[in-house]
Amino acid sequence: MQELIPLNKLQLSASNVRKSINQDADEQLSHDIEARGLLQNLIVTKAKKRGHYDVVAGGRRLRAMARIVERGAWQADHTVPCMLLAASETEIAETSLAENFQRLAMTPAEECRAFQHFISQEEDTTAVAKRFGVTRRFVEGRLRLAALAEPIFEALASGDLSLEMAKAYASTDQHAVQLRVFEQARYHGENPDYIRRLIANGATRGTDPIALLVGEEAYTAAGGRIERDLFSEAADDRWIDLEILQGLAAAKLEAEAARLSEETGLGTIWPVAGTTCWNASRELGLTRVILPPAPISNEAQARIDAIEARVEEICSEMEDCDEESEELAKLQDEYETLERELDDLSNPQSELPDAWKAEVGRFLLITTKGEMVLDSDYFSEKELRMVRDEEGAITGGSFVDTSRPVAAPAKPSAPEATAPGGKAYSARLFDELAVQRRNVLAASLLSDPGLALDYAIFALADATTHSLGNRGTTIRAGRPQDPVLDSTVPKSTADDIVADAFEGLDKGWSEHESVVDRFMAFRDLGDEAKMAWVAYTVATSLEAKLGYASGYNPIHAQLGMLLDIDTATLWRPTGRNYFDRISKGSLLDLLKEVGGSDFSARYAGSKKADISESCEKLFAGEAIVEEAVKQRALSWVPAAMRFDLAIAASEDTLDEDDGDGPDDIETDDLGSDDTDPAEADDIDHDDVEPDPSVNDELEDALSELEADEATLAA
Repeated sequence: MQELIPLNKLQLSASNVRKSINQDADEQLSHDIEARGLLQNLIVTKAKKRGHYDVVAGGRRLRAMARIVERGAWQADHTVPCMLLAASETEIAETSLAENFQRLAMTPAEECRAFQHFISQEEDTTAVAKRFGVTRRFVEGRLRLAALAEPIFEALASGDLSLEMAKAYASTDQHAVQLRVFEQARYHGENPDYIRRLIANGATRGTDPIALLVGEEAYTAAGGRIERDLFSEAADDRWIDLEILQGLAAAKLEAEAARLSEETGLGTIWPVAGTTCWNASRELGLTRVILPPAPISNEAQARIDAIEARVEEICSEMEDCDEESEELAKLQDEYETLERELDDLSNPQSELPDAWKAEVGRFLLITTKGEMVLDSDYFSEKELRMVRDEEGAITGGSFVDTSRPVAAPAKPSAPEATAPGGKAYSARLFDELAVQRRNVLAASLLSDPGLALDYAIFALADATTHSLGNRGTTIRAGRPQDPVLDSTVPKSTADDIVADAFEGLDKGWSEHESVVDRFMAFRDLGDEAKMAWVAYTVATSLEAKLGYASGYNPIHAQLGMLLDIDTATLWRPTGRNYFDRISKGSLLDLLKEVGGSDFSARYAGSKKADISESCEKLFAGEAIVEEAVKQRALSWVPAAMRFDLAIAASEDTLDEDDGDGPDDIETDDLGSDDTDPAEADDIDHDDVEPDPSVNDELEDALSELEADEATLAA
């Protein structure tokens, strides 16, 4: 039954299944209801309080209408249409769930067409935004999506293209650009950033220094166009008429350069539309002018002497002060102040001699905020030759023209760096052409993944056989930065396998001199030979651990689990690589782990060196022991050698003691008359918390102990 019920008689039912609240969405809905009224009835039941009703379906609409009342647009007793439901608590909850669960939102494509329809009815975006309770930018964004090139919009409507990808294409309104990028990127998955980068090629962002220098008003007044990205921040807007932008920037820089040249009296002020002068100075063939050191004046020297005398007094007074006293704090403040003043006086700022001004110049640059500033360095087309006296002090200098004689033949340019007629391009122009040519190659390579794969594998493999060659790509598998020299680490079966793998690789292609010939020969290899190179280069690029941290990279553990690695078949513990490096207590615990308490007790009275030797035989399967003990020993490897994702991801350090810390010292043996010198590193401080600050000292001390032990054993 339908009834008109005042808003102030309605309250949200506890049976309403929607518990989450979206403040922005509720605000939007309130404006929509205010504009068109309530289009869908609320579903209510009688509340326990007489004359009141519980809203079981329509909680968002109820909150939205409450906001309308708060804004003063409706009265609190404004009546709204409701459907009165007489049902049990279970039926009420089911009704609320069905009302929310069966709702189907409009697709983005449908929203686009709807907003486009309203705009076509001669309503502006502001009116439409107000009617639907959304921002004007939201409406403009949906209109931009509606104006996408037809194949792209069809992909959005059919669900083949996500909303975020469509927004990326709509960051430009030029259909030709959209379709070009759509064709290039159709095989590159969901990557909106990649789409935006392709579209932005050849444009400048509004936050670029050159754009900030010119200003939007001057740029648009000169006919410059700006593409607004309605789906991201304003900083992503693109200024697409680069010639206009660069022309305005050049005019502004040149005018300022002329003013500064007259003001400073320098020979030249070079304007550069950039934040650094490095490329410009190289292109113009300029050399940086080193200013002569400024002499220290008599007044400054007198002050320096006074400061040094006072500093000595302060140091003497501080020795007699209490560490917590206020007097010591004041002396420290004075000391630091005098130290800063002394540094300034001892390094007076160098000044350009007036005689040099006509021969030097400075660069006029743009800061990241779009401001014009003079670079601090001086440059010259000539070389400055200093004159020094017998004591080494600079007494003058002169500029010498070191350019080549006119008759000297110029260094020939590469054919690609030469303009029609044989004249070489400027370095800047050639660099720009090189980047554009690279981009053309990159865009074309996208269409041939097979060739790209061959090139990637070749780059990895060629770096192995010709480390100094230039292969035209940054792809490489560099040698890992191991925490210790690989040549000093004990070898195992795994090392032999890697070495044999390299010997078995097809290296015939690498004998060619030219990188092009090597690449074409590599392409002729079979797939199996190419994949062998991939496996070898990747395998030899693996890092041993997480930088300087005491832990392993979890992805290595995952790889090991995917490969189902049985470490025991490729690595066995020996005295040199393991047993000699851990404490006697750890060795006994290990024997207990594989053979039990009684088995471990057999070795309790033995020296560490003897236990280590016995362990090496046992874990190599050479000891005569029970079969079960033998199998456990043959399959055992320390946690540091396992590929266990839980261990690698743990914040704890390795379970096994590596012999590099203080845990190798047993307090029971301290002061004992019968302590064997060869077991000096067996002492254990289990109750002492190691101090990280003395790790280096401990490592040095333990290294010496190990050396002594080796000497005694010999």
